[in-house]
Amino acid sequence: MPKKPPAPPPSPQDEALEAAARRARRLLNRRALVAAAASAVPVPGLDWAVDAALLSRLLPQINAEFGLTPGQIDRLDPTQREKVQKAVALVGSALIGKFITRDMVLRLTAAMGVRLTTRQAAKYVPLAGQALSATLGYATVRYLGERHIRDCLQVARAAQLLLPAPDATETIA
Repeated sequence: MPKKPPAPPPSPQDEALEAAARRARRLLNRRALVAAAASAVPVPGLDWAVDAALLSRLLPQINAEFGLTPGQIDRLDPTQREKVQKAVALVGSALIGKFITRDMVLRLTAAMGVRLTTRQAAKYVPLAGQALSATLGYATVRYLGERHIRDCLQVARAAQLLLPAPDATETIA
C-alpha cells in the first residue's frame, strides 16, 4: 500500500486559531461547571439567571479570543473589517462582533426550551433529578458555547483573520 505524503505543517494562522480555540474551551468548561452547580440547586429560576449571566459574559470572552469583539473589529483596516463582516453574515451568527446583552442570551437559551424545561422539572426529584438537572445545565452551556466557538473559528478562517495576541484587558478569565 502506498504511503500518504506527510501533511503540510500548519500555518501560523492555523496555530493561532487552535490556541484561541483551546483557551476558549478552557473558559467554556469552567463556566459549564458553574452552570451545572447552579442547576442542581432546587430554587426556581436560579439556573436560568445563572445561565444568562454566565453566557452574557462568556460569549464576549470567546469573541475576544478570536479577535471578534466590536472593538477589535473596529481596529482592523477597512478591507479586513469588510471580510470579517461578510464572514459573519455567511455564518449567520448574531453574537459575533456585537455587544452581547442578557436579552440576546435569553433568546438564545429559549431555543433550547425543551432541554431547559426538562431541567426545571427534574431538579425537584431528590438526588437523581438534581443530578439530571446539573447534567442538563452543563450540557446546555457546553452546547451553546461550543457552537459559538465553531462559529468564531469559521469566521476567522473565512476572513483569513490574523489573531491579535491575547489581551488581558479584553479577555477576562
